[in-house]
Amino acid sequence: MREAMLYNKMDDQKVACYVCAHRCSISDGKRGVCQVRENRGGTLFSLVYGQAISQAVDPVEKKPLFHFYPGTTAYSVATVGCNFHCSFCQNAEISQMPRDQGRILGRETTPEQLVAGARRYGSKSIAYTYTEPTIAFEYTYDTAQLAHKSGIKNVYVTNGYMTPEMLRQFHPYMDAANVDLKAFTEDFYHKICGAHLQPVLDSLKLMKELGIWVEVTTLVIPTLNDSAEELRNIATFIAQELGVETPWHVSRFYPTYRMLDKPATPASTLHRARQIGLEAGLRYVYEGNIPGQGDEDTYCYHCGQPVIKRFSFSILEKHTRDGQCAYCGTKLDGVGL
Repeated sequence: MREAMLYNKMDDQKVACYVCAHRCSISDGKRGVCQVRENRGGTLFSLVYGQAISQAVDPVEKKPLFHFYPGTTAYSVATVGCNFHCSFCQNAEISQMPRDQGRILGRETTPEQLVAGARRYGSKSIAYTYTEPTIAFEYTYDTAQLAHKSGIKNVYVTNGYMTPEMLRQFHPYMDAANVDLKAFTEDFYHKICGAHLQPVLDSLKLMKELGIWVEVTTLVIPTLNDSAEELRNIATFIAQELGVETPWHVSRFYPTYRMLDKPATPASTLHRARQIGLEAGLRYVYEGNIPGQGDEDTYCYHCGQPVIKRFSFSILEKHTRDGQCAYCGTKLDGVGL
């Protein structure tokens, strides 16, 4: 256990947590929505500090981040818990463990050990991923500071449901983020995720304002968020509010967890989503979870040549020089291209 950051003590031994947008008011002996932040006698504790449930070395493209040091690896770490309870969660076994099983598991791993692991495997970055990293803020924050001192970048793979206070405190150490923009209706977020849409939009805009490299992912689910209108609304928001340079990943849904009644997303739906994104003015739109069937390549937005050719998370060809298109010299958008 570790005393939490970003909370206030209230009357009657209650605490107000403001690490995420739920802003839970937690009574003594109770936990927040995430189920891993607990009030004990008027003091809020993180129950997952130093408790890594998963560690792996991944291609950074798996996050997915296609414009952040492509071809490098990210030392990926997670704790249990999440502040959403999406019925389609692809990592529910660990993200929903405290809620579904009443357990908090993990292998004791210090921030120093995480950084040492990243250095040992030559990873360019540490990715806080697989579950929602915001709920393990203290653990990720301490690790991120140490990582920067070692020249290692930090990546958040997140649902975007953090507070401005959390983002402003973390941002000197958050180099990149992939944010799930799961839909563009309040109804979807409320019914399926147990959250609200607006805080996610606010986080995305603040990340861009703070200079964090941002890429957006939308898992396209048949009948729930796959209409042309909704996809167009998402693409328009990204283009107008975040910038046309912001990559958008549209990914295939597979039936899982508590959403087994929907079919896998047809490849044709992702093709249509990509076209909608390009028509909205986005420079980079990628089709995910359909390797070999979708367009995963990066094209120069000026001359149209493919500058990075991919298959799944592997780079097949790379035609860039110092972040510029090798064909026409146009400056490409991203970090470490």
